[in-house]
Amino acid sequence: MKLNPEKVGFGRHETFHLRFSWLSKGFQALQHDPLIFEKEDAVVDLGVGRNMVRSIRYWLLASQMVELDGLNLRPTVLGTELLGPQGWDPYLEDESTIWLLHWLLCSTTSQATVNYWFFNHFHKTVFTSAEAQTAFADFCREKIKAKFSVTTAKKDVLVLLRMYTQSRPNKWMPLEEALDSPMALLGLVSHLSGNSSRTYQSQPDRRAELPDFVVGFAVAQLFGARGAKSLPLEHLMYSREGWIALGTVFRLTEAALLTQLERLVRKFPGTLEMRESAGIHQLYLLSPLDPVGLLRSHYTYDRRQEAA
Repeated sequence: MKLNPEKVGFGRHETFHLRFSWLSKGFQALQHDPLIFEKEDAVVDLGVGRNMVRSIRYWLLASQMVELDGLNLRPTVLGTELLGPQGWDPYLEDESTIWLLHWLLCSTTSQATVNYWFFNHFHKTVFTSAEAQTAFADFCREKIKAKFSVTTAKKDVLVLLRMYTQSRPNKWMPLEEALDSPMALLGLVSHLSGNSSRTYQSQPDRRAELPDFVVGFAVAQLFGARGAKSLPLEHLMYSREGWIALGTVFRLTEAALLTQLERLVRKFPGTLEMRESAGIHQLYLLSPLDPVGLLRSHYTYDRRQEAA
């Protein structure tokens, strides 16, 4: 959740953006065979090409659905709860899950460095792909201490833009490339209407569709990672000292973030509290807030509602 300049990731997606079925397919295959991604016949079992097998493995890691155990992969607790056989949303049918995955991708700074950068440090609201590529390359030269390829870093920007925007299919586009990523549903990045497909916009907004429980999960994770009992609204809004920030990740206006936090405080009285002193708002954690427990409450509540 905080950028480590010596632990970053570039180009591991093999230039493929995340597809709708990949997390479910890859996670279920891994549960059936923990060594699936090391086997030659993984292309048959997963039904994709060899480079796509590596890409699926990468997206599982970047989304925090799995983690490395030595050289092998193993499901995380969150991955099992979300995508396992009795998981909350194994096929990503709930759009809330996409918001959750967006947060997880942006906070995995060692794997999805470009996602972290774009949603925490790139604040230009209208831009071309070339401008974004140049800005990321400049950021890497200034902040990243590990070795990296500028060419690969620039390709990462193109993959991110493709992943977060709705496609504009044409007769020359391969069918596989015309398939959108689940991240495109969020509307966080879009082609600028009436302009070249290489011109984009990504602007702060109210985001009324952003689920409270995802914001609560993010808040709980931030408090835990930072070991803090209070966080200034400014630090929740904007990235400071390499930390991920809610406001920029979810492309919220300051007023929208404050509204989201105030709603959380009402939902968790005695656990969260907002105080203002000398015009400075701070969010206080009064008692422990379990991130995974928050998710469990949301998804199991939805299931009870459906059963009723």
